[in-house]
Amino acid sequence: MLVGQHVNKTSSAVRLIHEPTGIVAECQTERSQLQNREYAMRLLKSRIYEQEKAKQDAELANERKSQVGTGDRSEKIRTYNYPQGRITDHRIGMSIYQMENFLNGDLDEMIDNLIAADRAEKLKGDNS
Repeated sequence: MLVGQHVNKTSSAVRLIHEPTGIVAECQTERSQLQNREYAMRLLKSRIYEQEKAKQDAELANERKSQVGTGDRSEKIRTYNYPQGRITDHRIGMSIYQMENFLNGDLDEMIDNLIAADRAEKLKGDNS
């Protein structure tokens, strides 16, 4: 409830619009236009921050989801076949027939091929 006639004497309401995003912040709670402007500016900054944060969180979630996959059996990453001494990485379709060396830490060949396949996929994604 407003008391007195001050409300009729001054117009202190403020509306700020962030043109790139179209976000609007309005304030008419204070008597001073300067105070209303400061409050509206804080409100506008917080709304822009929330929108950007939500956008970044969504991008991060999509990136993580694409890396994790569904976890189905058909989405297996690597098979260790002990009777044949073979390790197969299903992401790049590569088999190594030196299981003993692999299990003892000689991972360089597999890692190099995984890096090359990742780079090729990223280049393919950039060209699309």
